[in-house]
Amino acid sequence: MKVLHAAAEIFPLVKTGGLADVVGALPEALRAQGADVRLVLPGLPAILQGVERQKVVCELGAMFGAGRVTLKLGRLAHNKVPAYVVDAPYLYRRPGNPYLTPQGHEWPDNLQRFALLGWVAAHLAAGELDSHWTPDVLHLHDWHAAMACAYAVSHPGPSAATVFTIHNLAYQGLFDQADFPLLGLPARLLVPGGLEFHGQLSFMKAGLKYAQRITTVSPTYAEEITTEQFGCGLDGVIRSRRAQISGILNGVDGAVWNPASDALIAAPYSANALDGKALCKAALQRELGLNLDAGAPLFGVVSRLTPQKGLDLVLAALPRLLEGYPEGGAQLAVQGNGDPALEVAFAAAAAAHPGRVSVRLVYDEKLAHRIMAGADALLVPSRFEPCGLTQLYALRYGTVPVVRHVGGLADTVVDASGAALHEDQATGFVFGPATSDALGDALSRAVNAYRDSAQWRQLMQRGMAQNFSWAAAASQYMALYRETLAARAAN
Repeated sequence: MKVLHAAAEIFPLVKTGGLADVVGALPEALRAQGADVRLVLPGLPAILQGVERQKVVCELGAMFGAGRVTLKLGRLAHNKVPAYVVDAPYLYRRPGNPYLTPQGHEWPDNLQRFALLGWVAAHLAAGELDSHWTPDVLHLHDWHAAMACAYAVSHPGPSAATVFTIHNLAYQGLFDQADFPLLGLPARLLVPGGLEFHGQLSFMKAGLKYAQRITTVSPTYAEEITTEQFGCGLDGVIRSRRAQISGILNGVDGAVWNPASDALIAAPYSANALDGKALCKAALQRELGLNLDAGAPLFGVVSRLTPQKGLDLVLAALPRLLEGYPEGGAQLAVQGNGDPALEVAFAAAAAAHPGRVSVRLVYDEKLAHRIMAGADALLVPSRFEPCGLTQLYALRYGTVPVVRHVGGLADTVVDASGAALHEDQATGFVFGPATSDALGDALSRAVNAYRDSAQWRQLMQRGMAQNFSWAAAASQYMALYRETLAARAAN
């Protein structure tokens, strides 16, 4: 089976969130199950550098505002997966992340930049651009690649089956509908039953309306997005496609996230040899300027600083977390950036509690590994969370997650209470309402559990025993691809 993935970012070359981790790991896992997998990626500077042995497939000429567009094929340097690169210097060779300027504003030509990615993906899927390889399945990731579904449905000829994955419904790719002519699509698609969305043009809706199958990154999120609370205004569209939607839980790349072999942490350790974790904690405390105190439970946060992630709840619950220090109180290590107000508030908290609170307002993949290994617990109090990967990394590192019962967090963490704790099924602490009081109660339970070394070790080892491998997810995607191809053949 030939499968083409289209996405705007990929770990370790370009990453703004969990999407990059998925795109970096899933194709390789599918290849391990026998699929012939390739990717198509925008020619961002880091991608141009990270794809080796590039050869020109075809010259596409001037399009989407670019004077020269070239399609190249090479291999990702880190895992040798074949990758097409859409080399359009005018659109992609610029600083900033894939979507925003260095000043944090959306690039004004994002419509053209990501329409081009979708256009190339759709034309590869139709067998037009590479005469030596045509996919059976075209798998699009998030709004950045979703327009490929509109280009595919507007073409009457043969094309690959389409699968669209929603990684985060809150980011939808909305543009002025006056720019619709720039897409080169038939006007019949700009209607409420098509790409129009409350007077705007929605890339996300292209995937929701026109993909043959739709997936999300956890079973619970697949249910949540059918509701008004979590549907971000698209719940009606999603309910209309309910029979074609499924949730497949993300996995963990064991080659990247493994405390027994992680070269980025202070000392290796495993579930049966945990001494190294104490060394990691001490090293992290020294690095972050926290008091060197093995008895203080150290809570970590590795996250974008946004209201979605519920980090304002952490600030509100902070006094409760720190109370009683050093006798039983805790420490907090935060790494991430994003919302300016949250950045200022966390910086102020660190200034007010030296030795107890440390904040690094950066995205730093290496520091994320050190926090994951050195912290005793990880906070993920999200208001909504399609899947969440950090809690999966935390489980693998014996770092007990404290999470809200929502989305993929609900699917992956078992609360340490009642029968689950007694039957050795518990892996973390789960709370319900998105309030500081509910989070504070969960934090108090976690601190109390930490004082019971036997119970805490049980939670750590149970978490480390969980198997969230990409092999399981890849098997489900392969089954979905086969079903999609069979349904298309039947029609």
